[in-house]
Amino acid sequence: MQFGAIWPAHGGGRPPVLVWTDRLSRVLAGAGGIVIFAVALTVTASVIMRNIGLRGISGDFELVEMSCAFAAGLFLPLCQLTKGHVMVDLFTNWMPSVVTAQIDRIWLLAFAIGWAILCYFMIHGLIEMRDYGDRSMLMSLPLWWAYVPAVLGAGGSSLIAFAQTIVPSKFTAVGG
Repeated sequence: MQFGAIWPAHGGGRPPVLVWTDRLSRVLAGAGGIVIFAVALTVTASVIMRNIGLRGISGDFELVEMSCAFAAGLFLPLCQLTKGHVMVDLFTNWMPSVVTAQIDRIWLLAFAIGWAILCYFMIHGLIEMRDYGDRSMLMSLPLWWAYVPAVLGAGGSSLIAFAQTIVPSKFTAVGG
């Protein structure tokens, strides 16, 4: 029996877990793109306002800092899904594809565990920052807000890496 035969036909015959992780990563990356676009508009408006003699948007640099943290966290799952991390295959390039697939699976499991540990500690950091009540200087934004998308990104990346570990590699390639 072929592996693809036991999965439903939706999602191009891919396993449902990969269909959902693909959707999750793209929704989070889309949210990250919206954040970057919104902050770009805000900075543009602030610069134009300053150039025409009006007071710019107070704390616009704080928005840039916070939005970079937001976007970075939200793009992590898509990077994991597409295996966009740095890979050094100098030592495995000569090995048979079956061996390299198993080595890749081991590294995917290591990524999954690493993301899960990172997510765990970021949740604790988020709770500590929230309890401490630290805020940005000009806009008085709670600093723990920056942890939320990072937790989502690390958690989503962990789920995706675990899914890539348990599903055969022919289904985890980009685009199919």
